[in-house]
Amino acid sequence: MEKKTLAVKELFEGMKETLSLELINDIYEGQLPITVRDIHRPGLALAGFMQNYLNERIQILGETEILYLNTRTPEERKEAIGRLFIMPLVCIIVTRGLEPPEELIGFTHEYGVPLLQTSMLTTPFIQELTKYLDDYFAPTLNIHATLVDVYGVGLLFTGRSGIGKSEIALDLIERGHRLVADDTIIVKRTAEDILIGRGHGHLKHFMEIRGIGIVNVQDLFGIRAIRIQKRIEVEVNLQEWDEKMDWDREGLQDRDATILGVKIPQVVVPIYPGKNITVISEVIAMNHMLKVYGINAAQRFDHMVIDQIESDRQTRHYLRYDTE
Repeated sequence: MEKKTLAVKELFEGMKETLSLELINDIYEGQLPITVRDIHRPGLALAGFMQNYLNERIQILGETEILYLNTRTPEERKEAIGRLFIMPLVCIIVTRGLEPPEELIGFTHEYGVPLLQTSMLTTPFIQELTKYLDDYFAPTLNIHATLVDVYGVGLLFTGRSGIGKSEIALDLIERGHRLVADDTIIVKRTAEDILIGRGHGHLKHFMEIRGIGIVNVQDLFGIRAIRIQKRIEVEVNLQEWDEKMDWDREGLQDRDATILGVKIPQVVVPIYPGKNITVISEVIAMNHMLKVYGINAAQRFDHMVIDQIESDRQTRHYLRYDTE
């Protein structure tokens, strides 16, 4: 997978209002693009400790850093700021609306480094910027599938083209569930084990129904029938019925699917004429929630059968010697 990069100009233009950003030195692009989601506060570097200076990150100067620089003599201040520029930089952002020292502005012009300012407090700014970078650099994958919110559970319907994913989703929508996207799903791994799915912006909530054509779910069923994104929790893999296949009938063997390195439960559902996949999908969603709460019907049934067999064995042993 090609490494993703973010231009400073794109960050500035896209988050100018949200992060209250202002460009100080009219330099939109630095020597390095943004390639990581982490930020760096170079307080130790300003003080002379350079061993852990992370130049490839966005440099944040808050009240502590600016106060330190303002307490130095002009010569000391110039020397301290000069240490930041011994390696190429992405950009520098000054928080709390603080005035950047003239020496800092001069160095950014000399080395062509964007210098931005925000009126936000340092900690809230770092939190908002980190959330944006986390989302931007999250691993992403496009999947041919349909994603529906069923009873609050994100069901990802997969299977060959034409097997009926869109029709099942349409039936679920008619029963009050919510469509996230059809045909192409953009999947993002937003945390170690969290997958978020959404549709392409230009497709919105349109669906292709064979024999009818393109329909707009929002226009047909209203705003309550759609949602923009949803966590993907279960993959429902649709396959044609084949009597020779050994279909799972007990549910004791957990089956997983792996997407972007994250394992999620997978349920393989055989398709044949007359089978009510819509109701089965609702049962899959409800059964998943029961498992989340620690209730596993298959395991409970298995234990019950084993207990019953043991009870019957003991009863037969007792009756064997009861001749009255």
